Amino acid sequence: MKCAINMIGLVTSNLLEMRKFYTEVMGFNILLDMDSYIEFSSDNVRFVLTTHNVMSQATDHESYNKKPIGQRVELAFLVNTPDEVDTRYKELVEKGATPIKQPENMPWNQRAAFFADPDGNIHELFAELSTA
Repeated sequence: MKCAINMIGLVTSNLLEMRKFYTEVMGFNILLDMDSYIEFSSDNVRFVLTTHNVMSQATDHESYNKKPIGQRVELAFLVNTPDEVDTRYKELVEKGATPIKQPENMPWNQRAAFFADPDGNIHELFAELSTA
């Protein structure tokens, strides 16, 4: 059996602020808004925000009632060029993303920068470096 990722969901107790971040800062468009479940337009995979309460009820699992700690998830956003990493990172920070690490050329042949959303999830913005 081959598994394929169809949906990435961020579970939050801060839905309104996260909704604002992913629409106003990141530029995602909302496809479906059901109060405690928000689905955004995204190529190739569904991207969702939902609440701890919804997931606790859906799964009947106590872990959704515990306060999350530490880095829970990382999303990596690919842009077209290394220069765009710098430009887009500056724009995201100006719009309210929390800066984590300035753009830098990484040993794995990418230019990358790191920022956080309102829940503290650290995400990456990157582009491939040319091999020429």
